[in-house]
Amino acid sequence: MLNQKIEEAINAQINAEMWSAYLYLSMAAYCHSQGNPGMGKWFEVQFQEEQDHAKILFNYVISRGGNVTLSPIEAVPTTWNSILDVFESTLAHEQKVTSLINNLFALTTAENDYATQSMLKWFIDEQVEEEETAQTIIDNLKMIKDNGYGLYMLDKELGARVYTQASPLAGK
Repeated sequence: MLNQKIEEAINAQINAEMWSAYLYLSMAAYCHSQGNPGMGKWFEVQFQEEQDHAKILFNYVISRGGNVTLSPIEAVPTTWNSILDVFESTLAHEQKVTSLINNLFALTTAENDYATQSMLKWFIDEQVEEEETAQTIIDNLKMIKDNGYGLYMLDKELGARVYTQASPLAGK
């Protein structure tokens, strides 16, 4: 059974993951409006992944005899200055999420909750990948600068991304 502090912290993380999903859907809409449908699709996959993250935490709270408490999702930004700005915002957001996950892990350490630590290790690894991916796209955009053909090719590459359900949800 989860102790109250950890249950509340995981519920807060569920809300943060749903906010992330909403943010990425907003970023998808922005990219589509800027004529970058591949990047829009890339963010739509991000949207689905963030929903998966919330569902993993949701399932975990239930499995440990806790109560999921869903809170309202605050508004997200809807405009950015450029495609580069969108991806720089993505990296900054993923760094914030990494901090939230790290703080949650620190709480489980202080509370000697080894089961929750084990579950959170998947999220820690996921955050390394999320930050690396965002940084790579930023690096590519900076290299491309205003080259229309380069932007077109990157848009096509990012549009090839396919949603894959998070492994902790397999069979659930």
